[in-house]
Amino acid sequence: MSQTITITNEDILEQVKISGKIPEIIEEIVTRKVVENAADKAGIKVETEEIQKAADQLRLVNQLQSADDTWAWLEKQGLSLDDFEKLNYSNLISNKLFRHLFADKVKPYFFQHQLDYARVVLYEVILDDEDLAIELFYAIQEGELSFYDVAHKYIQDIELRRKGGYRGIVYRQDLKPEISAAVFAAKPPQHLKPIVTSKGIHLILVEEIIQPELDNALYQKIASNLFSEWLKQQIAQVDVVKQLDSYCLSSNSES
Repeated sequence: MSQTITITNEDILEQVKISGKIPEIIEEIVTRKVVENAADKAGIKVETEEIQKAADQLRLVNQLQSADDTWAWLEKQGLSLDDFEKLNYSNLISNKLFRHLFADKVKPYFFQHQLDYARVVLYEVILDDEDLAIELFYAIQEGELSFYDVAHKYIQDIELRRKGGYRGIVYRQDLKPEISAAVFAAKPPQHLKPIVTSKGIHLILVEEIIQPELDNALYQKIASNLFSEWLKQQIAQVDVVKQLDSYCLSSNSES
């Protein structure tokens, strides 16, 4: 026998509260308002044609090929047509504000921090015994063992063991300083002498060093980081606690 359940706006608000997502939503609201206020002060505008193009792009991304598909998607998301326009406006104004603030700052930032964006293709095995690490290093050097043999025997993590200790393509800034210095002084392909850190003794195979290049992916990464840092600074200046207390009081008084 089927059961009918009615969900109201009050139910949704209550679920948001009891799921502990109020702080997350408050931060999203503050972020949106900070962006809109900054855009307004900068005189940034969004034209109707731009909203329409953004809406078309959003429909394309969500594979909404017809008006019926769009209405069904809006209903599922709990959005009205006005909400849909606000969503596109918010995305547009955020993108425009970023371009206004940082479009001409990404390249200078990249060149100032170029070394941080050097990358390395490496394999790694972390051991607890330094004497064992040294012994294995010389065994690899002399061809008695391969790095894969060592990884397969001494790595505990199953997936990492299957990949022979492959860490992937790693940015310089994501490595510990003592490891970074040795890795980027290597002449690939090269096995490094064991390196001791707080995590253990590292056996590392440097397969390739990739010099930094400001391609589209890195441009977007830097741009996103710059904008995120700017947002954090702006949000830190907002009296969020006062707004949160006021919200909780009004919600409790209504219930």
